[in-house]
Amino acid sequence: MVTKIINKVLFQKPPLEKVIEEFLPTINYWANRYSFQGQPVISKEDLVSAGVIGLIEAYHRYDPTKKVKFRTFAEFRIKGAMLDEIRKIDIIPRSIRDKISELENKVKDLYKDLGRMPEETEIAEAMNLSLDEYHKLLENIKGITFIDIQSFKQRIPDLEEEDIFEFIGDNKEDPFEKYSLKELQEELEKALEHLTEKERLVLALYYYEGLTMKEIAKVLECTESRVSQLHNQAIIKLRSILNQPKRGG
Repeated sequence: MVTKIINKVLFQKPPLEKVIEEFLPTINYWANRYSFQGQPVISKEDLVSAGVIGLIEAYHRYDPTKKVKFRTFAEFRIKGAMLDEIRKIDIIPRSIRDKISELENKVKDLYKDLGRMPEETEIAEAMNLSLDEYHKLLENIKGITFIDIQSFKQRIPDLEEEDIFEFIGDNKEDPFEKYSLKELQEELEKALEHLTEKERLVLALYYYEGLTMKEIAKVLECTESRVSQLHNQAIIKLRSILNQPKRGG
């Protein structure tokens, strides 16, 4: 208790205006990366506004007694606010959402029946779509992510959001929660092996190298829409593998 009081006394917040100015490049960076998910309904400017609101929320909610840096906490809030804005607009018609659910189930069934990840043509045929129609469906998938806070909480139901930041801050973890995180990472690594080389490359360039869809398109010498298709197809494949029922459970 004494340590927490001392930490709060010692932690002096810089002026909010200065914090916003410092984080604007970060906000712009994430707005550029997420804007393709919400186009054409939501603009980059809308996402920047959402990011600023997320930053302000982080500024007021940050607890210096937690073992996590303010920048880590703030970036988490900024990205979450942008994704929430995309989801809030609900740009995907119900018919498309149903198609996404059907697509994930078809890929899951094909993976189980074939013993391998299906080819694009096989997925399209199972969906009763031409290859062009299948590619168009992939393009219409907006805001799909592999994992977010809600799915994270589903894997570890008793974990509170603030405790997630304790993980990020490398604080002491409950051994069962730590095992769940390690298990999730191992499952993801195995699932990635079932993607095509190009799909893995798109994910690596986007999530690890920080390239935009447009930049990845230049690297792969293809269209930006094709990169979007590969990205969304890879995410669907990963979700279909990780949602397979566990054996012996």
